[in-house]
Amino acid sequence: MAALHAVGGFECRGALGRRDPLAHAADGVDLLVLATPDDQVARVAAQVSPVEGTAVLHLSGSLGLDVLAPHRRRGSLHPLVPLPNAGVGADRLRSGISFAVAGDPMAERVARALGGRPLAVDDERRTSYHAAASIAANHLVALIGQVERVAASAGLPLDAFAGLMRAATDDALSLGPRAALTGPAARGDWDTVERHRQALSTMAGHRTELAAYDAMVGLARRLSLDTADAPAADEGSAPVAVGAVAGEPGSTSGSVAVDGGAAEEQVA
Repeated sequence: MAALHAVGGFECRGALGRRDPLAHAADGVDLLVLATPDDQVARVAAQVSPVEGTAVLHLSGSLGLDVLAPHRRRGSLHPLVPLPNAGVGADRLRSGISFAVAGDPMAERVARALGGRPLAVDDERRTSYHAAASIAANHLVALIGQVERVAASAGLPLDAFAGLMRAATDDALSLGPRAALTGPAARGDWDTVERHRQALSTMAGHRTELAAYDAMVGLARRLSLDTADAPAADEGSAPVAVGAVAGEPGSTSGSVAVDGGAAEEQVA
């Protein structure tokens, strides 16, 4: 909500906490945003009395529109960026990121108002989309964690590899993963791969380290041998809270926010 307030064109009325009554949260606003944890979205949506003209959006990447079933105008808006806290989140939401949108046109309108790129993802493809998002963020961070551990075994800090990681990521995004791939697995240098495995086998938790290394060698080898064109992409969580936002074209009506989850603060 701080991000929407900053870009203008929306009047944001704040947030309701989980102890607040939710029945009338959709009254007198154009948009109600449910920013609760995924497992709370359906419960909170069911507590809000539907209002004919109010769009209700959730911010989940994994859920479809069925969880908003009590409401006629329903949609989803999922930002493809980590939101670790309200301050960082508000800035990142306005940084030109992609948003997965579905359902009511208000979702795309909000994405564009934030300067973002809306990508249509329907319910049938939602799980695959969210798996890709989890790999892109969670798995990448876990892989960097392995870099940190293996680097430490060589007496080096993680930041010594920062330039390498950034350059490799930039290359993969600009050239495509296959063209950017380098290293022993890509060129079939199995003697070097085996020496890596021997070094990893001396580390604490070596079974996990070897399993992760072997899995990535397999993916690198697959990538290096895959001559098929990559499939084209179709064009098209915030802290716990529920936000209602006003701002239909020409409207200055207001909004409310509701927290329906485990935490009680922060709306980004």
